[in-house]
Amino acid sequence: MERALSILLFVPIVVVTVLAFAAVIRRLLGVRVGFVRALLAAVLAMIVTAPILSAFAPADPGTVSGGEAFLLATASLIIAALLAMAALVVLEVLLPTGSLPGPVEAARGLRRRIERTRRYSTIVRIVLRHGLGRFLRGRPQPGPTSAAARRRLARSLRAALDEGGVTFVKIGQLLSTRRDLLPAEFIEELTALQDRATPVPWPQIEAVLAAELGRPAAEVFREIDPEPLAAASVAQVHTARLADGTEAVVKVRRPGIARIVERDLDILLRLGDMLEERTAWGRAFGVRGLARGFAAALREELDFTVERDNLQAMAAALAGSPERGVRVPTPYPRLSSERVLVMDRLPGTPLGAAAPDLNRLDERRRAEIASGLLDSMLDQILVHGIFHVDLHPGNLLLTADGALGMLDLGSVGRIDAVTRTAIGRLLLAVGRGDSVAVTDALLELLDRPGDVDERELQRVVGALIVRYAAPGSTVGVTAVTALLTTFAAHGLGVPPSVAAVFRAVTTLEGTLSLVHPQFDLVGQARSSAGRRIADTLTPDNLRDALEQELSTILPMLRGLPRRVDRIGDAIEHGRLRLNVRLFADDQDRRLVTGLLHQVLLTVIGATAGVMAALLLGTDGGPRVSTGVALFPLLGYGLLVVSAVLMLRVLVTVFRGAGDR
Repeated sequence: MERALSILLFVPIVVVTVLAFAAVIRRLLGVRVGFVRALLAAVLAMIVTAPILSAFAPADPGTVSGGEAFLLATASLIIAALLAMAALVVLEVLLPTGSLPGPVEAARGLRRRIERTRRYSTIVRIVLRHGLGRFLRGRPQPGPTSAAARRRLARSLRAALDEGGVTFVKIGQLLSTRRDLLPAEFIEELTALQDRATPVPWPQIEAVLAAELGRPAAEVFREIDPEPLAAASVAQVHTARLADGTEAVVKVRRPGIARIVERDLDILLRLGDMLEERTAWGRAFGVRGLARGFAAALREELDFTVERDNLQAMAAALAGSPERGVRVPTPYPRLSSERVLVMDRLPGTPLGAAAPDLNRLDERRRAEIASGLLDSMLDQILVHGIFHVDLHPGNLLLTADGALGMLDLGSVGRIDAVTRTAIGRLLLAVGRGDSVAVTDALLELLDRPGDVDERELQRVVGALIVRYAAPGSTVGVTAVTALLTTFAAHGLGVPPSVAAVFRAVTTLEGTLSLVHPQFDLVGQARSSAGRRIADTLTPDNLRDALEQELSTILPMLRGLPRRVDRIGDAIEHGRLRLNVRLFADDQDRRLVTGLLHQVLLTVIGATAGVMAALLLGTDGGPRVSTGVALFPLLGYGLLVVSAVLMLRVLVTVFRGAGDR
């Protein structure tokens, strides 16, 4: 009974003591230390307190007074706390805070790691099965020397991506638009990738609808067709009728697809980092940036609130020019969420299957439809800054009266005002055949290296204008490929937003030729750009532009005399000073901080080494136990600290030298 009572009293005392030690240690260090680490340090302090106290105590404890006992106990506690703090510092050097996850995070991370490993093995088997394993090695690989060899390699790549699943199919579809990166054989093969999937059974779709709508689908819709209108790898679409009888379509994200995509994106981002670090072709293509851009776009496609907002923004953009004859479905925000998108159903036939309807129209009407679609796209790019990037025939509906409806706005292009202005100048310069102005506009649009041979670029661009921008020419695949090849030859990078514009134009060219085979895209674009320039030169527009410029400049002009007077007065009385901010750039601050960090580690390591040598050479002193003295123990501890810090400095120095 007494023993049990003693245990019951001892446990709370130990717990309180450990917590007190932990609080004191965290307070003395002055930095945030994890609670688990602080507890471990406190336990260490408690363990070493008794040996330290016994080392300080005299042989005959009876000769120690109460005050001396208090001082000895206090000194033992302080030394124990210092040892615990030193252990924390060493642990922070070896394993910085945050480098090890907590128990819950560790369990989740282990599960994710197991899933990732399984997926890695699957991907590697697919890559090896299709003969693509040699491209994962860091050594440069000789490229195919003939068109037939390139086509075989492109066929293997397409088959591997198709077998990889939804994420890798999306990668192939994205790469099929980057004619600045891949040869024509790869583009042709990757274009054949289809985003298809087996339909999800209706009960699963119904469960998603109930979870997102907050009630059964039967209470929201008057009727909904269990058979999907279309089924893709990310979502499937069902026709429905709202409570008021309005026809609608319901787009539902496939259950579990987000987890699958996130798993594959995690692997893709890691693979992109590895390929850019270890392979020459990965660095040349910038696969890390491509992977991150693709991941952001695919995450947007999974979030139907993004498509809902895109539909609303595009509808507002198109409302200003109803004469173009182009519209988009109207979403119902109240019924839409991240996994469900409800929008009205546009009547009409997909343009790819509308050949009989087009044949019933006369040539003038078909030319009007094509011209309205082109003008709408130019308005989206040059005026509103938001545009449909993939207007292929499957994303357009032809109504009975000849109007067009745009579908699938999950991913749209967005460009800022400066880029829109540069594109407008580019179109105007192409219309004039001015290679100098075209080159200047391109250099504003593209990522240019430090040195560009502008004269040579002007000559090449001038030749392209003569070849492809002459009346009756086409700006289709060949023209864009030649332009992008020119960019690559001169080291010019194509930003993703500008690449989206090129993709939209080339896709639109094929769609316009389907609507009107003799449609002159170059001539229509030239005249449309001319009309836009003429509209900006009307008296009303010029007056508005002048008023806007004056409203911006006048406050600055009004304050200019006062500023000049202040500067003159300061010069006259010798009070003119110039303030220069040192290390204003982040890179400069990081450089100086890194140097100071290395110097501080070096000084601390050297000091610890000197102190260790002095302590190891000192005889006598208190003893921790019969065979262990305190000074040698501290000396060896400081020697370890010195070695660790110096090794950290050496690793940093050698790694920096290797990076250079």
